[in-house]
Amino acid sequence: MNTEILGIIAMFAITLVIGIFLGKYIANVYGYKKTFLDPVFEPVEKLIYKVSGINPARQMNWKQNMYAMLAINLIWFIIGFLLLLNQSWLPLNPDGNPNMSPDLAFNTTISFLVNCNLQHYSGESGVSYLSQLYLMFLQFVTAATGMAAMAVLFKAFKEKTSIELGNFYDYFTKSMIRILVPISVIVALILSINGSPMTFEGKDHIITLEGQKADVSRGPVSAFVAIKHLGTNGGGFFGANSAHPLENPNYMTNMTEMVAQMIIPFALVFALGFFLNKRKLSWVIFTVMTVGFLALTIPNIVNETGGNPLITKMGAENGLGAMEGKEIRFGSAASGYWSIATTVISTGSVNSMHDSTMPLSGMNELLAMMINCFYGGCGVGILNYFIFIILAVFISGLMVGRTPEFMGKKIEAKEMKIAMIVALFHPFLILAGTALTAYLPEFGAKTLNNPGFHGFSEMLYEFTSSAANNGSGFEGLGDNTPWWNISTGIVLLLSRFIPIIGPVAIAGLLAQKKYIPESSGTLKTDTATFGFMTLAVILLIAALSFFPALTLGPIAEQIQYFSK
Repeated sequence: MNTEILGIIAMFAITLVIGIFLGKYIANVYGYKKTFLDPVFEPVEKLIYKVSGINPARQMNWKQNMYAMLAINLIWFIIGFLLLLNQSWLPLNPDGNPNMSPDLAFNTTISFLVNCNLQHYSGESGVSYLSQLYLMFLQFVTAATGMAAMAVLFKAFKEKTSIELGNFYDYFTKSMIRILVPISVIVALILSINGSPMTFEGKDHIITLEGQKADVSRGPVSAFVAIKHLGTNGGGFFGANSAHPLENPNYMTNMTEMVAQMIIPFALVFALGFFLNKRKLSWVIFTVMTVGFLALTIPNIVNETGGNPLITKMGAENGLGAMEGKEIRFGSAASGYWSIATTVISTGSVNSMHDSTMPLSGMNELLAMMINCFYGGCGVGILNYFIFIILAVFISGLMVGRTPEFMGKKIEAKEMKIAMIVALFHPFLILAGTALTAYLPEFGAKTLNNPGFHGFSEMLYEFTSSAANNGSGFEGLGDNTPWWNISTGIVLLLSRFIPIIGPVAIAGLLAQKKYIPESSGTLKTDTATFGFMTLAVILLIAALSFFPALTLGPIAEQIQYFSK
């Protein structure tokens, strides 16, 4: 067990070290400073701009940047939707997988488009290789979309007063070409060397040790899994996701995938400090996020390594921890760590079944998605945290009698209204969707595999995962129905673009205002005190919004569990 804990510490430390250096590189990329990879990537970018007719020098205001984001995402949705409806007769379908139904194609396309990858199908039988390749393409572009939106926010605070906030297409292209693609190649090579397939051949026909014939699915797995994690997407090539031995063969690949899914969220926090020359602020933000992350992670590791007490009462050996739904090659500690890492960020991949974790572990996984700003996904984690900064600045200013200011810009009614809408829209989508489904048994109760409190948790988890653009699930839920496909599809759309547009709108409005030089009366936002205030605001909103629902689900299940 000590070795397993050391493995977890090593994963976090490696991620942090890489994240700091990668953050400086990303800040240089978005700040148009020279990098050592310029000779490699500049010709590629120039070719893309020439073919597409994009003028990267054209400056856009925040509205034009958001319009560009929505327009290009609409085009990608239409292409993906039509592809999934017709994949059976299109090329690269050696296993003859059928077309998707319209409601499933709607959900799948939106899910991959918005960085969620909420899969209501099994990868082996649900999609063709051509569809897998397009979904892999969406995993690149959705990560780059979030990063480009974040770069617009960076630009808004770089200039003292300006309406010119860069070019979305340029930030998007740089995110793809200079950051996501090269790192994905490295991760894919590590996975391939360790046994993940990279082929376009169909199922492999083998004879098992028992002498039985079996068909083993394969495909371009390494490339898919690399961007699945690096882009905080999470969609599995196989239905078992990263618990599958061909997606995640051993502890080395487990560490690689764990680091890959966290390095960009880490790096973007430090990129903020390097870009704005406010490194102390980035460390305050990172510290708050890490405190929240550890407060969720440590209990999960303890819960899962401690084992199931009901099994212990039966006299069974429980030294390996609560191993139901877990892989022996990873162990309970690494699975507990992954379960929170994948839910505090928007990856949603799994190396164990969250439906099998202890009740309070499931509660922490839910809380990680409900809070949705401890590290977060590619770009959107910073955007979500920015909303809480605005709220904390306003509340703190009222408490100490100072004008609410952030980065030399006064926070006024319009910015606060937008911040409150974004902050409250997240719990509204989760709780309203869960309540409506629970009220309609033909849509909710009849699709559950577990009755009672855990069944309620399954429904709550599905809408929470959708609203957080996460994609993991309590897989006892029978979610491939028109109701689940359409309802979560709508939640996916709203919960992706409103939390992007809202923060960028606030940043755009603040960028237009007159810059106010810092004085003795300015509320400092790069201190431990303000960091604590921000954490308090985050926890207060989460507690007030979600505690009643958690009481009906995992908390009630835990009480019932230990009363036996």
